[in-house]
Amino acid sequence: MGAQIDTGGGSGKNLNVELNVVPFIDLLSCLTAFLMVTAVWSNLAQINIKPKGIGRDTEKVIEEEPPPKASVLVTQNAIWVGLTIGDRRQIANTGEGQYDFAGLEEVLREYKEMAIFTDREEIELAAEDAVVYDDIIGAMDTSIASGFKDVGFVDPNSLSVRFTQ
Repeated sequence: MGAQIDTGGGSGKNLNVELNVVPFIDLLSCLTAFLMVTAVWSNLAQINIKPKGIGRDTEKVIEEEPPPKASVLVTQNAIWVGLTIGDRRQIANTGEGQYDFAGLEEVLREYKEMAIFTDREEIELAAEDAVVYDDIIGAMDTSIASGFKDVGFVDPNSLSVRFTQ
C-alpha cells in the first residue's frame, strides 16, 4: 500500500516518490487501542466521595435546614431589621432625620440573646444607593457593638430576609 506524490519541480523533471504509509497506520491502530484501554482504567480508578455520615448502605438523604439569619437594611427613611424565621421590624428615623442607632442596637441585642444566636456572630447588612457612607458604617459599628462581630455587606436584593417597604 503506498501513495504517490508528484513533485513537479521547476527544472522540468517530474519526481515520483512512493510513500509507505503502512507503519503510520500501524502506529495509529496501536495508539487507538492504548487510549481505549487507559480510558477504562481511569474510569475504574475513580473514588466516589460522599458527605460525612452517608455510607454505601444509607438510603436516607440527610437534609439540614439552614440556620436562621439576621439581616439589616438601611434605607433613606428607616432601618429594617429581621430574621429569616419571620420577625421583621422597622426602626424609623428620629425627628432630625438621623438614624436611630440606639433602637437598632436594642433590637440586635434582643436577637443576640435568642438561643439561635448564642454561638453565632454573623449578620447581613445592606443599604440603598442613596444612603450616606457614614450611616452604613454606623450600622456596622452598631451591629458589632450588639455582639454580631461577623458583619457581611451585601446587595439589598441578595439579603436573606425580604422587607416590605
